[in-house]
Amino acid sequence: MKLTSLCYLERDGQYLMLHRTKKENDINRDKWLGVGGKFERDESPEDCMRREIFEETGFTATAWRYRGLVTFVSDCAETEYMHLFTVTDWTGKQQECSEGELAWIAKQRLRELTLWEGDRIFLQLLEDDAPFFSLKLTYSGDTLTSAVLNGEKL
Repeated sequence: MKLTSLCYLERDGQYLMLHRTKKENDINRDKWLGVGGKFERDESPEDCMRREIFEETGFTATAWRYRGLVTFVSDCAETEYMHLFTVTDWTGKQQECSEGELAWIAKQRLRELTLWEGDRIFLQLLEDDAPFFSLKLTYSGDTLTSAVLNGEKL
């Protein structure tokens, strides 16, 4: 089981997205995601989120919301529990990311990007300002085979 954070920095109707192109053998290769990564020893979800944002963008998060827990089940990787955040304020200057290219993308254009199919579900929940949620996404390869929101199959 892997614990991760996934963060969407918001400004002016856009999210800061990461196009994962630089790491070899990356399950997320060529997909667009928020920023984030694996927990380090003794980190809380917020600790991980803040560290990953700083490492990948150069920004220090100062205002955020913990939005939900996404359970990612795959036949190609170990089960992952992603702690999902939106970030509305930060300090610092944007830097290059070692994992891919960062770009500010209008929220209404996100669906044009190469995303995990399940990401479309939680991005809509974020857009709808849904209360804290638990979303379980099950994949066979890149194909979403099941989505369960707060215990109810979608």
